[in-house]
Amino acid sequence: MTTENILTLITTVEELRYYLVQAMKLEHATIPPYLTALYSLKPGTNLEAFHIIRQVAVEEMLHLTLVANVLNAVGGDLENTLTADDFVPRYPAFLPTGATDFQVPLSKFSQETVAIFRQIERSKEVPANTPLVKSRSFQKVEQVVLSILGLDRSYTFETIGLFYAEIIRGLNALYKEMGDALFCGDPKRQITPEYYYSGGGDIIPVTDLRSAIRALRVIQEQGEGSRVATIYDAERELAHDFRFEQLAIGQYYVVDKDDPVKSDQPHHPTGEKFTVDWDAVYPIKDNAQLSDYPEGSELRTAALKFQTAYKDFLGDLENAFNGHPENLIPAVGTMFRLKEYVNQLVRNPIPGMNGVHAAPVFPQPRI
Repeated sequence: MTTENILTLITTVEELRYYLVQAMKLEHATIPPYLTALYSLKPGTNLEAFHIIRQVAVEEMLHLTLVANVLNAVGGDLENTLTADDFVPRYPAFLPTGATDFQVPLSKFSQETVAIFRQIERSKEVPANTPLVKSRSFQKVEQVVLSILGLDRSYTFETIGLFYAEIIRGLNALYKEMGDALFCGDPKRQITPEYYYSGGGDIIPVTDLRSAIRALRVIQEQGEGSRVATIYDAERELAHDFRFEQLAIGQYYVVDKDDPVKSDQPHHPTGEKFTVDWDAVYPIKDNAQLSDYPEGSELRTAALKFQTAYKDFLGDLENAFNGHPENLIPAVGTMFRLKEYVNQLVRNPIPGMNGVHAAPVFPQPRI
């Protein structure tokens, strides 16, 4: 296996903060794959895919910000978090949920890529009246037994929603022990609505248990829906999994915002049909690295400029989350202005690679 993080039952504030740092890595780990697919679309084509992928990427930025608010609220330290050497994974990568049944690559927009995106955002289907997760009392006993036996006590979470379920349950358990003392962070470090572009949803300042859980619920529901057998979240917007399914099927879902229970059922869209042109895409290299581009070439220069700009973007985000919330809006704008560097890459073939085009190179962890 392959993931470096160790996820155990949350029983201490330190473990809670560790989970929240992993959650920030998780939310960010989806952004480079989404942006890479977005960048590979040829201009003026596949407008449905462009809007769907771009909006999901914006909402992942919202999720990253909401997790930062929760981490700040419980006294976490964001110094050297987004700028840490291991914050950006080496793709293809396993997600920091511990699941190992699929890896996420950096690839062009394709049917295979959309299928991976649906794996990222997948939901957990269970029979009626069956709990999604084991009871916390059972888990505590399980952890003690595994510890006595000297066995692996780490957890894996099949879905992002289940990963956040453990964070929410950990918050509740710690609050029972500590009360309001759990939320010891400086409220001035919170990202509040005036500092956040609202296109991806509402930002939630976190100051207590109720607001912390509300923030984490937004992340859960935007990905996989508000409950089993629904396609929408609490804001009556289509959840990410079903947005991507629209691209696989070539048909929109209908969400009745006035009476959401009358919305389409999962996997049975009834909205307008559209055509996806899977060929109107630049044939970019999967999981591109700087070593793919010759020393001194224009492609290598463009790749270095993109990589440096992306590092600066992460630094600006960290600065915003670490007590300077006024810097967040400019940082988010920078994420999409990176396209000027990308155009110099995706439109040009790599010498000696038989028509394979260049692709952006994201910062990579040191080996």
